[in-house]
Amino acid sequence: MTGRGTGLAIQPPYRPGMDRRRFLLSSLAGAIVAPLAAEAQQAKIARLGVLLFGTPDTDAFPAIRRALGALGYVEGRNILFEHRYAEGRPERLPALASDLVRSKPDLIIAAGGDVAPFAKRATGTIPIVMITSADPVQGGLVASLARPGGNVTGVTFVSSDLAGKRLQFLKEAAPGVTRVAVLWNPDHPDGEFPATLAAGRSLGVQVQSLEVRGRDDFAGAFAAAIRERVEAVIVISSRLMTLNRARIVDLAAQNRLLLVSGYGPWAAGGGLLSYGPDLDAVIRSSATYVDRILKGAKPADLPVEQPTKFELVINLKTAKTLGLTIPPSLLLRADQVIE
Repeated sequence: MTGRGTGLAIQPPYRPGMDRRRFLLSSLAGAIVAPLAAEAQQAKIARLGVLLFGTPDTDAFPAIRRALGALGYVEGRNILFEHRYAEGRPERLPALASDLVRSKPDLIIAAGGDVAPFAKRATGTIPIVMITSADPVQGGLVASLARPGGNVTGVTFVSSDLAGKRLQFLKEAAPGVTRVAVLWNPDHPDGEFPATLAAGRSLGVQVQSLEVRGRDDFAGAFAAAIRERVEAVIVISSRLMTLNRARIVDLAAQNRLLLVSGYGPWAAGGGLLSYGPDLDAVIRSSATYVDRILKGAKPADLPVEQPTKFELVINLKTAKTLGLTIPPSLLLRADQVIE
């Protein structure tokens, strides 16, 4: 017979008069079946759909896989990934999202604010964990951050509240700066540009808009900045900016403009400074959401998380190249100084 609720075979005790050979065979069979049954119970493999703008070797996916590994998920043992990726072609995302949904994964990871809406439109039932720098409420992904109310939750590192702080750090690094341009993509919904305008008014800094919607717009935007005698450029992060980071850094260097952004890789790549969320912590949080949902939690009950840890990164080498001396008081407050 089987143990109630366990699925493990239980053998009757040996009694005098029983056929010894039959008893031994029965015991041996039970010894084999019990661990196999237990292993079968533990061997459920979760199937995760992953929708990406780039490829599995780019975007955030390698970091997501590492973060899930730290939580005990091993590919091929208890988790399988089903990728759909647009290779940088956004027009492919609607069909890729629909195809991913047809594969019936247990959960979908949508990496990017420009990716998550397509996953949301493709399914209202499969749980979706998003990682986005856009505002998910403004984008219609969730009803509110505290109560998502549907099949989508995850992490947003929308940083409108940090825009003023970023401009403040720039003023501390270069007190003489009075004209700043904001490089941004109006098609990427967030509130950083108006927040920077408001901070500029309080700090006595004139803020100019540099709108770009495609790769071919950057040269013209920087030419406009030079005509307006801009001294620094603040980059509002989006997919367009990230994909063209090296070009933006080069244009700023060629024109001897101070470059400020929201994430550490910009400063590490040659920008003057960055202030924003710890991206590794954001990825770890998203992996935790995957884990909780696979264990039975409902997305509607999981508030969208916002970062609580922020990093100030200063590139001292870039500052010296531009003839700028960073005040020691600001260097002491930096989480990382690149020399």
